[in-house]
Amino acid sequence: MPHVIIVGCGFGGLAAARALADAKVDITIIDRSNHHLFQPLLYQVATAGLSAPAISAPIRSILATQRNLTSLMAAVSKIDVTRKTIALEDGSEIAYDYLIVAAGSTHSYFGHDEWAPLAPGLKTLADAFDIRRRILMAFERAEREADPVRRAEWLTFTVIGAGATGVEMAGTLIEIARHTLRGEFRRIDPQQTKVVLLEGSERVLGAYPPDLSEKARTQLLKLGVDVRTGSRVTHIDEECVRYADQGGEQRLASRTVIWSAGVAASPLGKSLNVPLDRAGRVIIGSELSIPDHPEVFVIGDLAAAISDGKPVPGVSPAAKQMGRVAARNILNRINGKPLESFVYQDYGSLATIGRKAAVAMVGKFKFSGYPAWLFWLFVHVYFLIGFRNRLLVMSDWAWAYLTFKRSARVISSAIDTPVEKPDDAPSQ
Repeated sequence: MPHVIIVGCGFGGLAAARALADAKVDITIIDRSNHHLFQPLLYQVATAGLSAPAISAPIRSILATQRNLTSLMAAVSKIDVTRKTIALEDGSEIAYDYLIVAAGSTHSYFGHDEWAPLAPGLKTLADAFDIRRRILMAFERAEREADPVRRAEWLTFTVIGAGATGVEMAGTLIEIARHTLRGEFRRIDPQQTKVVLLEGSERVLGAYPPDLSEKARTQLLKLGVDVRTGSRVTHIDEECVRYADQGGEQRLASRTVIWSAGVAASPLGKSLNVPLDRAGRVIIGSELSIPDHPEVFVIGDLAAAISDGKPVPGVSPAAKQMGRVAARNILNRINGKPLESFVYQDYGSLATIGRKAAVAMVGKFKFSGYPAWLFWLFVHVYFLIGFRNRLLVMSDWAWAYLTFKRSARVISSAIDTPVEKPDDAPSQ
């Protein structure tokens, strides 16, 4: 039987695997983690609203009944399209007849990779755990800080980038400070927390129409977020963020910085030796395959695809649709049938801002506030994988809505809190 390798079990890779469930092919799906992640709700884990199992599920469990599929937990280091093999991180190789690359994207710091340890982005559960630790530890450090200036630095949170993730993160952070932590500290008042949202362009949610963008900004301001558009970050260190705006160079004292300003395609795309766009995405044809190698398909965030003359956005519905089309085209090629051109179906855009605050665009309909928030909630619960996940999310959200409490606020001191060695301690 033809061997199909799928690299990545995100939305696109999973959709492709399921579309081939009844096909007479041998499938190997490879992912560096052992779980599929519902990434749109990842910020909820980072802000202690949800636990990791609520938005993730083991890949082996999801695909356990698919008998034509083998799942491997491994990192792909290289793709050799000439020899039709992929190399894993341990040096072993696997041959394929057809390949679907759905490796996704990573953080982009626009040439300033030295900012990464100081301003983590949010792509994986590990990122979410790191950000959650930083957020909760900032309040703990503020409680112990006697100097009011340094205490204010710990109580100032900076979110860089006002796309959907940045807007959601900023809105949730201010709600944690104003409501969740109320009455829990004795030396600090969490309501004095400052959340600053920096955006280099002139609008938040720049991919949305101007009227919805403005409504999002208004809702953020109403929640208490300090929104600063037209602010381009120039420097980040452990104590501050520097940025340039119309008034020149500015300094913002902040100990906790979260990055949501940009993404870059997986570096795996380079090994295909085909043209890439400025973001490192693979330029593909309408059939989702790469030039000169019709057996190799690229989908999801790694693909620079065009539909109806417009770039396909890097969102989960697009990845799912691409995965299904790539799977059908593999079967079409096996059976000698004409290949299908990818046509993106835009089902709309959603972004939550905070409690009862969101914006939504579905076709020609645009709405915001509480109706958009309810719509966002039910859409995300509907698309979660597995009944247990839906039940967990609904129960956690219902509890948070009624009490303002967030259930995942645990820091493991053994793992998350760095232990300082005495000066005379031997090095390892």
